[in-house]
Formats: sequence, C-alpha cells, structure tokens
Amino acid sequence: MSWRLLIDGPREAAWNMAVDEAILIEHGRGQVPPTVRFYFWQVPTLSLGYFQDLAKEIDLEACAANGVAVVRRPTGGRAVLHNKEVTYAIVASRSYGAAGTVLASYQWISGGLARGLELLGLEVRSHKPVEGVTDGDIAERLRGSAACFDSPSWYEITVGGKKIIGSAQVRRDEALLQHGSILLETQSRELFALLRFEREEVRERSRRIFEGRATGIREALAMAERSSEELAQQQQQQQEQPPQIEPATVIDAMIAGFAQTLGLDLQRGSLTENERLLAEQLMLEKYGNPAWNKERGKRS
Repeated sequence: MSWRLLIDGPREAAWNMAVDEAILIEHGRGQVPPTVRFYFWQVPTLSLGYFQDLAKEIDLEACAANGVAVVRRPTGGRAVLHNKEVTYAIVASRSYGAAGTVLASYQWISGGLARGLELLGLEVRSHKPVEGVTDGDIAERLRGSAACFDSPSWYEITVGGKKIIGSAQVRRDEALLQHGSILLETQSRELFALLRFEREEVRERSRRIFEGRATGIREALAMAERSSEELAQQQQQQQEQPPQIEPATVIDAMIAGFAQTLGLDLQRGSLTENERLLAEQLMLEKYGNPAWNKERGKRS
C-alpha cells in the first residue's frame, strides 16, 4: 500500500499544527494520499489538548520566561513539551486501513510505532484495555492531570512499564489524524515548571510521579544496556549521560516499523500547493490566533 512520507525540519508551532490539519482536510476530500509525517519544532513548544483550560493549567509567564511557545492542538489529550523528541503524524481513512473506532485505530497505529521501538533495541508493551472499555472511557482517561505522559492510555506503548510515546487523535468524516510525541528524553523539570499547581510541594510530588511513569528512548536504552552490577555502582556515582541516539535514527526505525507491521510503502513526497495555502490560512486564522489558544478549551 503506497503512502506519502513527509519529513519536515523545525518550524514554528502554529505552522506544525496547521499542516497536520491541512493534510487531514485534503485527504478527507480525496485530494492527497494517506500520509505519515515526521517533524520538529523551531523552539521548545508546549502543546495543549483541545479541551484543556489554558488559564487554569498552563503558566504562560513561565513559558515566556523560558522561551517556550504555546499552541493548542486540534486533538485531545494533555500538555506535551516538544523539544527533545520526534513528532509523528498519521492521516488516513478507512479505505486505506484506518479502523472505524478510536480504540481499534490506536491499536493499528501502535503496532507500527512499537515495531519501530523494537528495531531501536527496546522491549515494548502495548497498554491494553480491560474487557468492555469503550471510546468514551478513553475520553475520561484523557481528562486527568495537565501532563500527557503521566499515565498511558489504551494501546499506548510502554517500555519497562513507562510511557514513551504520547498520542492524540481527531476525526473528520472518514479520515483521522493521529499525532504524537516520541520522547528522546523526558525533561520532567522543564515540563513541570510550565504547569500551574496550587503549591510547590504539589508540583514536586506530581513531577516525581511523572518520572515513575514516563521515559525517553535515550533513558530507556541506557537502562537496557546496564547490568544489575552497573546499576548498583551507579547509585553511588553521578548519573551518566543517556546514549545520544539521533532523531534521524528514530525516524528510520519508525519507517521500517510501519512497513513491517502495517505493510505501508512510504514514498517521500511534499505538500501540494493546496495544502500549503490551506495551512497558511489555518495558521493565520486559527493556530496563530491567540483566541484559539486561550479560549477554545473552555467548557460552557
């Protein structure tokens, strides 16, 4: 099955979100093929989910002081710090293999992501739902704390019991967009400095819980490479630097994972002129508009 592959360099936050939605719209219209996209961020960026309350959960002053951009995603879920990571996006419709339900499509896409991590040398598991879980239950799980990686949702991937990829999804007609963060490093201190908490002790406690539930590829590989004796020695020594696996290596592994598990034939391509024009419009009117970022998530 031939799909389009896009690999984009660092761009500003509003453009990244606008491109993802433009691809979704044009694929839904039958104008472009199903697409796998990998991309990066011009500056560290905090993306928040469609329903999150920015004023209640995000410290904008801290973001500005730390040079962190803020953008609201078209998808649900919770806040993600995009910095030391690879971001992926998949746009597809049922006619190209995308399942009809959220649960089934998460499972389908997770197969390719998990295989990519395995090719990097990691032992992975998929967080499976209990019998009787529905798509509505997924939505309830996504309304927890402000940080995305503090616990895995259904069919998200874990390494050593810790979440390593955070994903979110939106659907339009017969097409879906799923995008997510493939962490290289967790950066828990940087992330939790950007979130609002009633008290500092609550922030610190939440951060420690997060560190027990999330990991990055570099951290996971470092743990996998150490023997029990080395771990014991390290407890008495300064923490080692994690392996410096490069983003390009991660992308290559993910491409191979999608090919092997989902049977996708990914062909390098580029945006169409219509996609670019639509992305520019979405960037101007939506993702680059402060009203979208500040107000969209508030519930009536």
